[in-house]
Amino acid sequence: MSAGVGTQPDQGSARAPFGQRVRDWWNSRSRAEQWMITIPVVVLVYLLPMLNVFPLSTEPWTDYELALFNAARLGLIALGLNVVLGQAGLLDLGYVGFFAIGAYVAAIMTSRDSFLHNPHYSWLVVVPVAMAVTMISGVLIGTPTLRLRGDYLAIVTLGFGEMVRLLADNLDPLRGNRGFQDVGRPPGTHADGSPLFTQTDGRPWYWLTVTCIIVILLLIGNLERSRVGRAWVAIREDEDVAELMGIPTFRFKVWAFVMGAAIGGLSGVLYAGQVGFVNNQRFDVVTSILFVAAVVLGGSGNKVGVLLGALVISYLPDRFQLAPQYRFLAFGLALIILMIFRPQGLLGARQRLLARGRQAYQRLVGAPEPVSADSALTEQGKGGDL
Repeated sequence: MSAGVGTQPDQGSARAPFGQRVRDWWNSRSRAEQWMITIPVVVLVYLLPMLNVFPLSTEPWTDYELALFNAARLGLIALGLNVVLGQAGLLDLGYVGFFAIGAYVAAIMTSRDSFLHNPHYSWLVVVPVAMAVTMISGVLIGTPTLRLRGDYLAIVTLGFGEMVRLLADNLDPLRGNRGFQDVGRPPGTHADGSPLFTQTDGRPWYWLTVTCIIVILLLIGNLERSRVGRAWVAIREDEDVAELMGIPTFRFKVWAFVMGAAIGGLSGVLYAGQVGFVNNQRFDVVTSILFVAAVVLGGSGNKVGVLLGALVISYLPDRFQLAPQYRFLAFGLALIILMIFRPQGLLGARQRLLARGRQAYQRLVGAPEPVSADSALTEQGKGGDL
């Protein structure tokens, strides 16, 4: 059926996209039924390190448990960036700066190479300190820059990420390329007295990171349902309209920056502890763009989507290394193809919001909203079915 802009398509024959149908099915379940489905999935996620078998295993190319930890760590970073980019719509290309600050705080507070002269702060003390430092950094960088929008904000945040890297390069206390060795790790020992968290055993790190992800998912989920989350969505969709409606947009944008910075700092502490070594080589622009790619690929604004995007970006290259020289070529082609056919990401949130808006319109007016056949909500529209 063809229909021009402003005409009303045959709503009865239009079939909702698969992702929307799954979400409708999920939302129609009771709270108890949702928990009965969620708990086995969470248990399966915790058991993944024990399922080191084909086709899940990444060996012999990459240690399977470390590959899982790296995927979970990138998922945690994507969740933090999703608050800034996906929820509030702030294009932050320098998110790696917060990740680096968290890692360096952990190194300065625990490494024997620190200018604090062999400090011995507990890892449990390091985590809140690193998150507090990154939150302060978020306020410092967000306050003068968040009045900018779009490309201008992207350029400024990109400069922030580079500034952190250049400081690590040039400030002597940060040791440049020499870096910090023996960065502290979480406490805990096995029955034989050996450390629980080591550089080579990715299993405890994976479980710890998954636990952090679950806690943050619960916190972010509550925020989304609160006034703060609704303000973020309003700013993302149209900042001018949000401001006219009385929302203090600047304040909520700073809050989004601070929340994202705290999660970035936590992920930096986890990374520094597992690797045990921090220098200026892992905090470049390419790494920052990789974080953005995880969010965009999974579906900006969708928590489950960005976790899926992080899994694709981190796990798949570790899983398929039969031809390492073509690894990044295949990765780039996959991203291009996905962006052509799914520009809203694997699980984009925009469709869900638009669908809810149409449902609200129908309840108020008593008739479906006129939608163009070119809309992304129709099967014939751009983006296709999920």
